[in-house]
Amino acid sequence: MASLHLVDPGTLDGVGVGDAVTLDGPEGRHAVSVARVRVGEALRIADGRGTVVAGTVTATGRDELTLTVDAVTVESAPRPALVLVQALAKGGRDEMAVQAATEIGVDRIVPWAATRSVSRWDGAKVEKGRARWAAIAQEAAKQAVRSRVPEVDAPVTTAQLASSSGVGPSSGVGQEVRRALVVLDPVGAVRLSAWEPPSDVDEIVLVVGPEGGIDSAEFDRLEHAGAVRVRLGDTVLRTSTAGPAALAVLQTRLGRW
Repeated sequence: MASLHLVDPGTLDGVGVGDAVTLDGPEGRHAVSVARVRVGEALRIADGRGTVVAGTVTATGRDELTLTVDAVTVESAPRPALVLVQALAKGGRDEMAVQAATEIGVDRIVPWAATRSVSRWDGAKVEKGRARWAAIAQEAAKQAVRSRVPEVDAPVTTAQLASSSGVGPSSGVGQEVRRALVVLDPVGAVRLSAWEPPSDVDEIVLVVGPEGGIDSAEFDRLEHAGAVRVRLGDTVLRTSTAGPAALAVLQTRLGRW
């Protein structure tokens, strides 16, 4: 499989077979200087939103290369989309979850300021933290050779998470996104492997708590909002591994793995 490089969304709009596409900036520098891409090699470039161009490198410079497009494909967004609501956690464990979840195939990531989250994003830390997660998702998507990079939302509170509009925008004017809300609970009565994903939802929203677990009041609030409490198995996983493990189960349940 030809190597994949990511460019900004919109960069490939209107590109067709036979066109020349320039890969520059950090990606172009990495391709030429680190990956040692040379003229005549096959390469793929994606915009992170499903558009992929494939072609042959026709020229290289110090920090850029030029690709002549042989094919253009647009990969549809999966439905239902998989959304990870990851509680903020200390020691970089939340970042570990973001990386692994992206490799497994999550479509959107929402930072959650849970009651028991030791890590806190306040003031300038909010955008800095979100940007850090987005950069991790970008690199993990390249590692996994994904044409779509997960979006990373602004952090939400429990109140926002429990509201119908708290984990993302609507699908369009007058159209509400239909969501199934699933909360990981080590003592949940239902195993995730036995849970039947609804066939009529646009998103499955998976909620993962922090190191200290989800507060009972938060469980009550989320259940009141229609959440289902599920467990993975008989062992308790760290917040860094619980989300990715659950996403792997969902990918299997949905027939994608």
